Amino acid sequence: MHTFGLVFFSLVAAFWVLHGLRVAYGATKLPWLKNFGPAQDEACPGISLIFAARDEEEKLPAALATLAELDYPALQIIAVDDRSQDATGRILDEFAAAHSRFRVVHISELPGGWLGKPHALQKAYESSNGEWLLFTDADVRFKPDALRRAVTLAKQRNLEHLTLFGDVEMHGFWEKMLITFFGLAFHLATEPHRVGNSRSRVYVGVGAFQLLKRSAYEASGTHRRLAMEVVDDMKLGKMLKQAGFRSGVGIAQDAVVVRWHAGLGNLIRGVTKNFFAAAGYNLVFVAVSIAGLLLLNIAPLLGLFFGHGWIRILAAISVAVALGFQCGVDVVMRVSPLYALTFPLGSVLFSYMLLRSTAVTLWQGGITWRGTFYPLDELKRGVV
Repeated sequence: MHTFGLVFFSLVAAFWVLHGLRVAYGATKLPWLKNFGPAQDEACPGISLIFAARDEEEKLPAALATLAELDYPALQIIAVDDRSQDATGRILDEFAAAHSRFRVVHISELPGGWLGKPHALQKAYESSNGEWLLFTDADVRFKPDALRRAVTLAKQRNLEHLTLFGDVEMHGFWEKMLITFFGLAFHLATEPHRVGNSRSRVYVGVGAFQLLKRSAYEASGTHRRLAMEVVDDMKLGKMLKQAGFRSGVGIAQDAVVVRWHAGLGNLIRGVTKNFFAAAGYNLVFVAVSIAGLLLLNIAPLLGLFFGHGWIRILAAISVAVALGFQCGVDVVMRVSPLYALTFPLGSVLFSYMLLRSTAVTLWQGGITWRGTFYPLDELKRGVV
């Protein structure tokens, strides 16, 4: 038993030292948007900013107010009212009447073979004319110079696709604990620092900010390729990377801000459609992911408190690296580094959310999104 424990904790420590430290170091090399100066007018290509909204009357006004303040000379904003049942359509129309660079596309019916959001984004693209496209979400808030700085970053790094990590507005213990752990898990799983390496297969796409050349988007297949893809933002990044276009990731902090789901209950329910989809609807992958989350984050604490000799030393190394990485994530996400102490609880809740997403999707035989039910067989066929 002691030999087994020694081997096990050696593997856990090796993961945190060899993979965790490498990813953490890579994260320090990601470019920060604030370090890139705003592009001058003559260096600003035409951009079509695109988002889809469904029943967003609560969050829209704050987001639209920041869109009105965007300082960019060649900007077209296209919003899609995707079959909303609240005042979303009216709010968008009123905003369009007051702002000449803003236009609204109304969708009343969803054709077969499409998820609502990819269909809405496709329709917005078909109405756009920008040399570059910026896909975002209806509740994202921008600083006035965010686009000028993003253009500078993209041009200096010679990118055809740029996605930015922005601030997530968080309130209370549970949101901060869970969202910061999500940040840690996302980095470990996706390795954003490797996205810029054309030889790697790593890709990232964040729904709040994806700036890409129109020509690259069209050559990759547009959202028609993502018609039944639930995690369309990540898969947009994959689509472009596989097509051979140059992608990159940057850190925007408060230049791009989103209020995700409010409260622990809404966070858990809000990812029900996403987590099993992100696992490719693969039960083996789900099982391995949950086992990995718990063994890598919970077991080292048990070894630290109850182990002896080398087992305790290896467990201490694992805990130290995990804590250090989580502290770095917390600092970038602008919460107290003390939240690093909550990473074991975060791993338990994250595992539960993945398990719940899997169970609910299987029980229902699919997902309900934006008021429409999609059978699991169709979703599996649509995975990119």
